[in-house]
Amino acid sequence: MPKKIELPITESAIRELRIGDEVEISGPMVLGRDAAHKHLIKGFDEEFDRLARDRFLYHCGPVVRRTTDGGWQFVAAGPTTSIREEPYEAQVIEQYGLRGVIGKGGMGARTLAALQKHGCVYLHAIGGLAVVLAEKVVAVHGAHMLDELGVPEAMWSIEVKDFPSVVTMDSHGASLHQTMFDQSHDAARQLMERGPSKPAAAAGRKRRANG
Repeated sequence: MPKKIELPITESAIRELRIGDEVEISGPMVLGRDAAHKHLIKGFDEEFDRLARDRFLYHCGPVVRRTTDGGWQFVAAGPTTSIREEPYEAQVIEQYGLRGVIGKGGMGARTLAALQKHGCVYLHAIGGLAVVLAEKVVAVHGAHMLDELGVPEAMWSIEVKDFPSVVTMDSHGASLHQTMFDQSHDAARQLMERGPSKPAAAAGRKRRANG
């Protein structure tokens, strides 16, 4: 059964989450990708701080359309590969009091250290479900720096209901992404040490004998 997350959220509640926890997120959060991160570390953005503090930042470049009343509707809202933001994320987490970062693929050691220090988690959203995830966006409140950054890179302020994701990096220094990498590395090393299996070796000798 997924854990229900209501935003904004406290640091103590975030520190109760562990890797592997399935969650459903409801409440306000903000989007931001490469251009937004580069902007945010150049100085302090008060509007972004208002939108993001004690909330979640979603790595997403949405597909949107205008509604008949002049508002916006999300058509697709799939996650962006998060490692692109590794040079910036630790500073953004600290500076703007983020409690969660959502994306796909995980992040690196600097971000993991920031999650642990400041009480934040990384959540993996499933790629390939962009339309389904857009249906979880129940309101679009606006887009910060839309004119300057354009639709995919603007910092969209949205309201979500039961947005699904999985905690894959927590505030206790654990990372499922690193664990999977280490396991794959160990398995590859063991295969290299054992060498080819007997059938494979025999097949190789036969191919060489046949010229």
